[in-house]
Amino acid sequence: MASRAPSEDGKLSRGMTVVVVLLVIAALINYIDRGNLSIAASMIEDELRISPARLGILLSAFFWTYASCQLISGWLVDRFNVNWVMASGFLLWSAATSLTGFAHGLIGLFAARLLLGAGESVAYPSFSKIFANHLPETRRGFANSAIAAGVWLGPALGILAGGMLMAKFGWRPFFIVLGLVSMLWLLAWIWWMPRGPALSAAGGKHVGPGIAEILGQRSMWGTCAGLFCVNYVSYFLITWLPYYLIRERHLTLTRMSRIGALVYLVGSVTATICGWLSDRWIIAGRAPTIVRKGFLSAGMIFSAIFLVAAVAAAGLRGAILLLLLAGAAYGVAASNAWAITQALAGPQAAGKWTGFQNFVANLSGVAAAALTGFIVDRTGRFFWAFTATAIIAVLGCLSYTFIVGPIEEVRWRRSLRFDTSSRAA
Repeated sequence: MASRAPSEDGKLSRGMTVVVVLLVIAALINYIDRGNLSIAASMIEDELRISPARLGILLSAFFWTYASCQLISGWLVDRFNVNWVMASGFLLWSAATSLTGFAHGLIGLFAARLLLGAGESVAYPSFSKIFANHLPETRRGFANSAIAAGVWLGPALGILAGGMLMAKFGWRPFFIVLGLVSMLWLLAWIWWMPRGPALSAAGGKHVGPGIAEILGQRSMWGTCAGLFCVNYVSYFLITWLPYYLIRERHLTLTRMSRIGALVYLVGSVTATICGWLSDRWIIAGRAPTIVRKGFLSAGMIFSAIFLVAAVAAAGLRGAILLLLLAGAAYGVAASNAWAITQALAGPQAAGKWTGFQNFVANLSGVAAAALTGFIVDRTGRFFWAFTATAIIAVLGCLSYTFIVGPIEEVRWRRSLRFDTSSRAA
């Protein structure tokens, strides 16, 4: 079987390329599963006869366990074989997706979403650990942008296929079949999971810093706050865009699915292109700090502008065009967010840093889902919900620009002590 390690010129081996592809597919499935409830939101609202505020609480349920379990998942991937942690989480979240289709009543749906969040919490700590261990800095931009592309391609495919299939067969069969079919991914992962030597191999011993040392880094808090804002924009669109297009723009479920899919698709495309460009510029000699922060900050500013303009637009065509531009701008920002984290944490701290950062950042899922529902319930329209999202996007730009330091690996004290003793030996 092909080696998983990168070649000496920094290019990926065939085996590691397949690993990246499989992780992109996992991210795609991950976001189809977490976003499919929003596609069915209007049907569930009518079936259960609940208010937008209660619907917002249901949409936020996933993030309660997804955020809180990040701390556990980050610890797990640093202590155990990340390949099997990833596989176990994938199995759990696929099962939870199928169980959602069998749930009757608000409590059953709420419980299924909590289980889904727990399973999906392993994804990003696992991605970061694998990329930090097996990819050189000059390949992480594209790999992470490919994950970002999968993240938005998931809702694009989910809303397109899901909207049409739910309109024809109902929402329950869609959940049941999706969860069962997704489990086929596990067969490919077990065969292709990375087994070669890691870039950070240190005699098989875990030498990473403790959580207290990680939390002492200013850049840690900058990435936490920044990713909270980046995620807020993403989760606002994933959880409420279908409902907005149906209720406020008066689209049919089928037409909504096509337009919503386009918004997510353009974000996927721009994320891939910008991740590739950022790596090219760094290889050409540009400073990673300028490149990574530049893409992220520009994307967040423009997504804020386009979101406010979209909700203020009187005509449907203008609003759709501006939503597409907002999706494209978000892709520009998302292309480099995780490359920044992996560069700062390095292989030794990737799991814990990612776990804690994703814990804080994914509280935005609770906030975006619940706060938007509350605002819409109170005002009867989406203008202020879009405006709040735009303000948060600007705050994310400021956090990455002024709180996060230079994009280079932190010199961890514990790692330095280990290196010194190893050389002495």
